[in-house]
Amino acid sequence: MNTSFLIVDDETTFLSSMVRRLRMLGYEDVHAVSDPTTVAELLKTKSFDLAFLDIVMPGMNGLEVLEIIKEQSPATECIMITANEDIPTVIQAVKLGAYDYLVKPVDPDHLAHTLENALERKRMQDLLDIRQRDQNGDLEGIPEAFADIQTCDNRMQRLLHEAQLHAQSIIPVLITGETGVGKELMARAVHKASPRAAEQFVAVNMLSVSPSLFESEFFGYKKGAFTGANADKAGFLSQAEGGTLFLDEIGDLPKEIQGKLLRMLQESEYTPVGHTRAIKADVRFVAATNQDLEKLVEKGKFRRDLYYRLRFASLHIPPLRSRADDIRLLATWFVREYSEGKVTISDAAIARLMVYDFPGNIRELKGTLEAACNLAEGGVITERHLNLPGQGRQAMVIPGQNEPLEPLAEIERQHILKVYQAVDNNKSQAARILGINFKTLLRKLKAYGVE
Repeated sequence: MNTSFLIVDDETTFLSSMVRRLRMLGYEDVHAVSDPTTVAELLKTKSFDLAFLDIVMPGMNGLEVLEIIKEQSPATECIMITANEDIPTVIQAVKLGAYDYLVKPVDPDHLAHTLENALERKRMQDLLDIRQRDQNGDLEGIPEAFADIQTCDNRMQRLLHEAQLHAQSIIPVLITGETGVGKELMARAVHKASPRAAEQFVAVNMLSVSPSLFESEFFGYKKGAFTGANADKAGFLSQAEGGTLFLDEIGDLPKEIQGKLLRMLQESEYTPVGHTRAIKADVRFVAATNQDLEKLVEKGKFRRDLYYRLRFASLHIPPLRSRADDIRLLATWFVREYSEGKVTISDAAIARLMVYDFPGNIRELKGTLEAACNLAEGGVITERHLNLPGQGRQAMVIPGQNEPLEPLAEIERQHILKVYQAVDNNKSQAARILGINFKTLLRKLKAYGVE
């Protein structure tokens, strides 16, 4: 998802300068317009995330252009440009929906700061929009960069859209969830969806980082800096320059290292061991943990200031056991991938998987099915091929009942398919009878293997 910009100013020299500055900041989708009367027609064919509008222009002033943009593209954030700080005009622009203003000549640092704030506000508005669409059942499909994360779960769909928005920012992302839910896969998808996708993704397991070697491993060192330093070595920050540094298991980071990490996040610069000058770090940080950092803070095991630094963009991946439809979807997909289409899985085997707790989450499901594919020897995976512990959310027998009681997810599946077949596979009619959104029904049917 690229960030798109519109610049409207009758001064061609200023337009060229703004285009150059935005591209220096890493933005390529920049559209410059010198005739403000053409903006209305342009908006019919292209949408923009952010617009810079000169206030004083011939033919149509910036306030009039602002009104057109807010009417045709209300989600576009607008920043006004003025040659002199005319407060009444600026106030009027804010009332009409402008986010902020800049005074010519535009200071590069002020531009970068205002730009990032405006885009962050847009991302927050987009997050609210995603949650509203999710409640209404109008959420669209999975973003392209997250296509490797197979899901039909509503919460996961919303999470992926939120992750896509956070990917466009430079603030750290914190991914939480139980062991095996796919936190590193999510981190890689965030990197892939970001403007840094063409650069390196460097993963570091923080459990393996010792306090005594933190500086040399993260900052690198110069030849001769200490005994055994026989050559220059690039640290993790240098390896991830321009890209993403993934800090896995950050909840297990020793307290003495947490302060060093905080300084690294705050200052965005480091000094390799043996060097005398600091180096600016152009790195995006993504952290992950299976622990509850808030509880660790309360116990004094995790620095409060570091936690607050990380938690702004938080993504929590729900456990697999709470996503019954995803178990069916993933089981079918894994079996097809592992066996290259030579093995299938029975409904009874899937039903058994759906009532198991999966403490190891997706990682455990993958391992279970990989082994089952070997045992099935090119045939059909049945319950006997599943090497699962005896406990789990199994069907239970209550005294006085001859039949075992089915899990809720299985009852729902049977009911949806029964209604669907009763109306001759008419999806619209089935959705109305079931009282669910049409797109929700499509996701359910997909999870059940119905094309």
